[in-house]
Amino acid sequence: MHSEKVTDNFNHPHNVEDILDADGIGEVGDPGCGDIMRIYIKVVNDVIVDIKSNAFGRCAAAAASSMAPELVKGKTIGQALQLTNKAVADALDSLPPAKMNCFVLVEEGIRAAIVDYYERNGVDFSGMDDCSPGCGDCCGCCGHCGG
Repeated sequence: MHSEKVTDNFNHPHNVEDILDADGIGEVGDPGCGDIMRIYIKVVNDVIVDIKSNAFGRCAAAAASSMAPELVKGKTIGQALQLTNKAVADALDSLPPAKMNCFVLVEEGIRAAIVDYYERNGVDFSGMDDCSPGCGDCCGCCGHCGG
């Protein structure tokens, strides 16, 4: 059973659209289970001034995609990289353990959008937590760490 917040964010999604002139775009997911998430960011002076997302798949993934921008907008890139799947779960009053992978998509999607932003701007992201080559902690969804 989903929490009221999950159901509300699924039925009435927030921040769900494309940013046509995005500074970074991250797309992550597992087509096998049907959950795909795309996150768009606009960055000014190291601050994420706008963030939008789209999710395709199950209710929990769509709800997490709706909530994520609210947790990241106005934060620095460093602060955004600290967002955890647990923080997203807490913001949505959690989910059953079997559905927690939907929240991992948010964490990975934000990191992938930031990596894309760094690449577009020629910034070395090799020291970025969980997205550096060979780190071994990432699932590999963003395609940058080989995890």
